[in-house]
Amino acid sequence: MNYFAHGCRFTDRPFFLVGTALPDLLSVVDRQVRLRERRVSPCATGSGEPHAEIAAGVLQHFADDAWFHRAPAFFEVSGELTRLFRAALAGDDGHRPALLGHIVTEMLLDGILIAREPARLEAYYAAFDQIDPQIVEHAVNGMARHATDRLAAFIPLFCRERFLGDYLDAESLLWRLNQVLRRVKLHPLPAATRTVLDAGWTIVEQNLSALLPGF
Repeated sequence: MNYFAHGCRFTDRPFFLVGTALPDLLSVVDRQVRLRERRVSPCATGSGEPHAEIAAGVLQHFADDAWFHRAPAFFEVSGELTRLFRAALAGDDGHRPALLGHIVTEMLLDGILIAREPARLEAYYAAFDQIDPQIVEHAVNGMARHATDRLAAFIPLFCRERFLGDYLDAESLLWRLNQVLRRVKLHPLPAATRTVLDAGWTIVEQNLSALLPGF
């Protein structure tokens, strides 16, 4: 699961919602800072205080991923996208079709959820706007083995960039996907792979109820 699928149900709990995004945010802004369940769990006291809400949101992220990545529908859909990327990138050893199948499934899932309920995306970012980034950074530094001094400054940038809205269009999605690939030291995808993203949208949409029961 990606940012929006993790957090869109919790727009009435801003710090919890931000907690659901933290593992992904940290992978962008400070990759050496990792949140682990054994260090986060004691902080999720249920008090309703910001630090407790943030910790509970992180645990929600872990629980979501543990279920989602074992779901048969995820294996089927990401496997189909892997095959499409492998065919589109035949002979190119610089790409990893399995990685692409995984992350594109999640990005397309966010795009489809946003397309179905655009107002939820506005509520998602509005929730981020309600929190104090310094409180979030302080909470992370209390839970992670390594501290970060980059997160508080990055959160407003995340809100201004609003890149989740780009997942609705194949060309914009490809641009965002190539940003991810550059970050993990992989070659960007050619423009021709937009056809894979278009086909992938249909595949993910057809399997939405199996990927996310109840959405």
